Amino acid sequence: MDSGQLFNITTIAYFAAMVLFFAYIATKNKIVALVATLSSLAGFLIQTTALGLRWYESYQVLGADGRAPLTNLYESVVFFAWSILLIYLVMDWKYKQRTIGAFVLPIALFSMLWAQMSLHSSIEPLVPALQSNWLTYHVITCFLGYAGFAFSFGVSIMYLLKIGKEEKHQGDKPMGGILGMFPPTRVLDDMNYKGIMIGFPLLTLGIVTGAAWAYYAWGTYWSWDPKETWSLIVWFLYAAFLHARFTRGWVGRRAAWLSVFGFAATLFCYLGVNLVLSGLHSYGSG
Repeated sequence: MDSGQLFNITTIAYFAAMVLFFAYIATKNKIVALVATLSSLAGFLIQTTALGLRWYESYQVLGADGRAPLTNLYESVVFFAWSILLIYLVMDWKYKQRTIGAFVLPIALFSMLWAQMSLHSSIEPLVPALQSNWLTYHVITCFLGYAGFAFSFGVSIMYLLKIGKEEKHQGDKPMGGILGMFPPTRVLDDMNYKGIMIGFPLLTLGIVTGAAWAYYAWGTYWSWDPKETWSLIVWFLYAAFLHARFTRGWVGRRAAWLSVFGFAATLFCYLGVNLVLSGLHSYGSG
């Protein structure tokens, strides 16, 4: 069995987990929630194995030039999905709020579906600019940061859905229906903040390691390449989020919307720049 087959199994596991999380919201059955979490964990472990196997396969194909599976768009999308599951499972262990899986797992699932169905998965030699250990440090920190923002985006959508219903809800009775299964809004707000507190330092490290890598590859720390510029825009958006929270007490709806806009900018930085704009990072679109 090769890494591609294991990635296919991973995709199936994430799909099953997503369906089960939605079923949990509909049925309120805790056994369904447990099975959904176990399916997520199983998919994560299978994907971890697949990433390790693809690393090994690169040495079989390229010999001594084998490398970590992080160098093209296919591998980065797969690693992004893995990073989302890592952050999600940590947060699930901390908060025990199983409904958030219905809003976080789809991001990982769609990433895997796109990678498996639309992107080239062949293992090819690295271009000279990528032949550096800084590549591994840069990609890992950036994508773990992106995963933190993806988690915050998911819980922010839940917050905005629930707070709108709460404002219309009258009386002392607990909210019923599907939204009644969501975590309390204060918990969702806290999870939004925690996800960004994970993602922001990692993105910062990603920018720093990217600058070191740029100096190694091109002789300059910063060249205002479109990717670098958009990375800085994303950094400032989340810095503004944290500044507003610490100094002005921005919580709740405003914080949730900032998180949504921040993740939209993150996606454009990751995919839009690579696929639409040209620059030093254009190799990432292959």
